[in-house]
Amino acid sequence: MNSARYNTDDLIETQLQSGSHGRVLKNLLGIKRKREMDALEASNLYRATMWAIGHYSAEHPFTTQDIQQLHQQWLGEVYPWAGEYRAVNISKGGFPFAMAAHIPRLVAEFERDILAKYTPCNFNHREKIIEALAVTHCELVLIHPFREGNGRASRLLTTLMALQAGLPLLDFSGITGKQKQAYFQAVQAGLGRDYEPMINIFRKVVARSERRI
Repeated sequence: MNSARYNTDDLIETQLQSGSHGRVLKNLLGIKRKREMDALEASNLYRATMWAIGHYSAEHPFTTQDIQQLHQQWLGEVYPWAGEYRAVNISKGGFPFAMAAHIPRLVAEFERDILAKYTPCNFNHREKIIEALAVTHCELVLIHPFREGNGRASRLLTTLMALQAGLPLLDFSGITGKQKQAYFQAVQAGLGRDYEPMINIFRKVVARSERRI
């Protein structure tokens, strides 16, 4: 996979901000520069994370409605569709995510089979916690329910789960270079319910996070 923006060539409306040279999605603030949008999204994600930490308890069983709320808290001032499931098909680097028409069914299954199983994330065994984080993250990324910000929304959810388990805030900064390629491969492995590659990724994420304490 490359780092290119999602391909939406099949859409009637490209939803790109006028004057952004195709680098920024159409937004409520009229931002045209990618660097400015990246900075705003990062600062808003931090704010949404702090809100979520104060909002959800250690015993909270997460739902797909919570995920929509997290997305809205994060990007609500930026995009009119924040918190809403996408109605368009998207792919990245030639890898197609779930078809938009299937998202309502897939998120319902995700809530029933994944969130209900792994949240609240209060397991006693470390490997079970890591499994919960990895499987939840992998499955949500594969669904890719939103038009933008799916990876970061998935990381936010697993960070909240990690806090439920007594772990520190998760540090994903090590997923760069070769590790980023390994991460993309781990996501693809999840299509066949092979979660071990993502579990290995999260073992490293958790270890790195604990070293930062």
